[in-house]
Amino acid sequence: METSSPAAFVNAEILNMFVGRRVRTVVQVQRNEGGMVVGQSPDGHPLTIKSAMDIPVSHFMEVFGIAENNQTIRAEVCTDFGPSFGEI
Repeated sequence: METSSPAAFVNAEILNMFVGRRVRTVVQVQRNEGGMVVGQSPDGHPLTIKSAMDIPVSHFMEVFGIAENNQTIRAEVCTDFGPSFGEI
């Protein structure tokens, strides 16, 4: 596990505090736009994920990457959690 540069867990509201830094979040995919995913952040606001893998709409996706601005993350690693998240 990489510990020299930990990623802050963010939502859309606080993403602007971490511009230029490594972040992580989970979004629910709303649409795919050719290499970019628009998803709903944990606080209900839209986030754009650049260089994201092609994840089906309505799936949950964890993203590690660099915050480019207050609405965009440039993905380094994406994980598809499928259509449900947090259910047993």
